[in-house]
Amino acid sequence: MNAVATAPIRIVVSDDDPSIREVLADIIGLQPAFELVGTACTGEEAIAVCLEQRPHVVVMDVRMPGTGGVGAVRKLRELQPSTRVLALSAYADRGAVTEMLTAGAVGYLVKGATAEQIVEALHKAARGMPSLSPVLAPAVVDALREHLALDHNAKEGQRRRLAAIRSVLDRERMNMVFQPIVELDSGRTVGFEALARFCDDPSRSPADWFADAEMVGLSVDLELMAIRLALQAFDELPPDTYLSVNVGPTSALSERLIPVLLSVAPERVYLEITEHAPIADYGQLVVALAPLRERGVRLAIDDAGSGFASLRHILSLSPDLIKLDISLTQGIDTDRSRRALASGLISFGESVGTCLLGEGVETAAELAALRELGVPFAQGYYLGRPGPLA
Repeated sequence: MNAVATAPIRIVVSDDDPSIREVLADIIGLQPAFELVGTACTGEEAIAVCLEQRPHVVVMDVRMPGTGGVGAVRKLRELQPSTRVLALSAYADRGAVTEMLTAGAVGYLVKGATAEQIVEALHKAARGMPSLSPVLAPAVVDALREHLALDHNAKEGQRRRLAAIRSVLDRERMNMVFQPIVELDSGRTVGFEALARFCDDPSRSPADWFADAEMVGLSVDLELMAIRLALQAFDELPPDTYLSVNVGPTSALSERLIPVLLSVAPERVYLEITEHAPIADYGQLVVALAPLRERGVRLAIDDAGSGFASLRHILSLSPDLIKLDISLTQGIDTDRSRRALASGLISFGESVGTCLLGEGVETAAELAALRELGVPFAQGYYLGRPGPLA
């Protein structure tokens, strides 16, 4: 009974050095189990040859013209994952090794390997088995050790963040301060923005605390606690003023927000949407905010002009108030570019019936510039620093 013939392992060689291609072709040609089906000298060419010939293995040089070995491996793994990649380099470079293996190579050979080592690596690659030149072992071990150390540090950092946020939530280790919002024509205080301050580490910015809460999945809990604590001071507000509270998009989508805000007179509440987290679905957010807006809660867009996200917020959410970011108001009295951008936002606000407020006003000249441009409201250190409501 005749043995069934085994199909040869189809191989492509990609290297910009013709002498290397020739040596590898000779080694492959001497092996009955191998068949050389193509060669390439750039990463792009290697991808094209592989897509045409559909080899079992491609020997890929790390440093080649064009997309290079790493880019070629990533693209090939995306387009033709059945082809195994055996990386080849003249360098026992730990960085290059880890880059190629991370990109998807199953093995890594250093040029100068013996014919036997190359043949063995090709056989292993065809079966999807890992292989490394012996000289690379220390580099890979070091890279793995560094990876484990980084992973441990990341987990320890996450543990510390979680414990810190839990402590704030469980013990309510947060104070609220209030910054006045002033009507420029009359000089009258018309509202207050509530701002969180953290007792456990006052040196850290509130933004850092809220970012940590986002990382450990507790941003909604922390933001709702801040709003609840701010609303506890609602009865102390002058009756002709409003309270402005901050919320991220995730918290704005939470059903838990509605009863918190409706616990006070909703027509005296502004809900400021920050731009620090992306909004995946504006339609969903509009629907979530509708019950609050129907009951009188007004919507403000914070930090307008600081980035593209805030402009999308304005166009998609139709706010009642647009707050010009401090990056626009600081130096607006001397910077024509800031004045021009602010003027554009003011014209837009007027055309759609939205009020504007200048944030971060720190000098009389900035205040005068905003008044001259027609901005009706402002807040900042020049008008009043955040502090206890009393």
